[in-house]
Amino acid sequence: MELIILGATFFGFLILGVPVAFAIGLSAICTILYEGLPVAVIFQQMMSGMNIFSFLAIPFFVFSGELMLHGGVADKIVQLAKNLVGHIRGGLGMANVVACTLFGGVSGSPVADVSAMGAVMIPMMKKEGFDTDYAVNVTTHASLVGALMPTSHNMIIYALAAGGKVSIGALIAAGILPALVLMACMLVAAYAVAVKRGYPAGKFPGWAEVIRSFAAALPGLLIVGIILAGILSGVFTATESAAIAVTYTILLTFFIYRTMTWKHFLKAAAKAVKTTGVVLLLIGVSTMFQYLMGLYEVADLAGAMMNKLSSEPWMIFLLINIILFLLGTFMDMAATILICTPIFLPIAMKAGMDPVQFGMLMLINCALGLNTPPVGTTQFVGCAIGGISVGAVMRTILPFYAALIAALMFVTYVPAFSLWLPRLLMGYKG
Repeated sequence: MELIILGATFFGFLILGVPVAFAIGLSAICTILYEGLPVAVIFQQMMSGMNIFSFLAIPFFVFSGELMLHGGVADKIVQLAKNLVGHIRGGLGMANVVACTLFGGVSGSPVADVSAMGAVMIPMMKKEGFDTDYAVNVTTHASLVGALMPTSHNMIIYALAAGGKVSIGALIAAGILPALVLMACMLVAAYAVAVKRGYPAGKFPGWAEVIRSFAAALPGLLIVGIILAGILSGVFTATESAAIAVTYTILLTFFIYRTMTWKHFLKAAAKAVKTTGVVLLLIGVSTMFQYLMGLYEVADLAGAMMNKLSSEPWMIFLLINIILFLLGTFMDMAATILICTPIFLPIAMKAGMDPVQFGMLMLINCALGLNTPPVGTTQFVGCAIGGISVGAVMRTILPFYAALIAALMFVTYVPAFSLWLPRLLMGYKG
């Protein structure tokens, strides 16, 4: 009965339009009151969930991404991408994918990625004669690569939701190949649609211009290399790397590019504080939720139900993907990771999936949810920039969805995409 109350109140609050964080917390409170447990349990669980040293990486990575967003780094990355692939059929679309991938590497946030790249690329593509729905779909889908990049704070959240079963360093190394696979799939989709619609190709500016734009963008892109090199070599931890990312970004935007103003700095700081507050609230209330799920053995019940449907690992992985996708359509990315990881990670591990590989599966699924209504944060941002309705974009979304699902299937059923680099660079034994 307690489990029914927990699930019914949670989904009931969501249907009523209550924000996800409050729906999680209120459903946990209702269940605790029904159980007759001390109310102090609520606050104990919230504090224990948030009072973790490793979580310091989250505000630092968020702040670093906001500084990149407001510090003018995007323009230099866009120019580099245009010079590299702008001469291919549908060149601006291809450049958009590359630019979103590169900026996702330095921001680590799909929402920041679509905000920065969308503000530059969507108006540019419309001006050059590209359809608005194409410009928005390319931007919103390519921006999802940011969830897999070394600067992604969602990796930190997953590592902690996994209960210490996975190394943050291994996750950071594991995200590189899936990110490249996702970029390749998006390039194929963007090119296929461009050919079908007859979009023109641009002109190649010459290698001298490519080298010049690369040199201009290189200081911003170096943040990825600094984080990877530092963590993989053991010079600093993931938490320390996040602090270094902020320091480097401040120096870069104020003194090297000289594009950061005091007004933009305050704006970036305020946005980072707001995002961090939301994430920590989600972590706190999700810890209560996880406590109750552990108390009622939800993971064991879910595993038993899946085994009744099929005992084949490939089918279990497919079912997990479907469930995560459906949940991701109406839950925030961080909330989905915090709630679903304790349920589905043990099931996936029992079926033979490594926790690092499952992390990549989880992140791609959650990113896909960011581009799917009714929550669809990145899609709403892209549509607002493009001045087009969500319905109009959804009518032509299938090629880009197909690209995302193809990347998800590669990561799900080919472990080497997630595990080869951690094994090569870190000696990971998973």
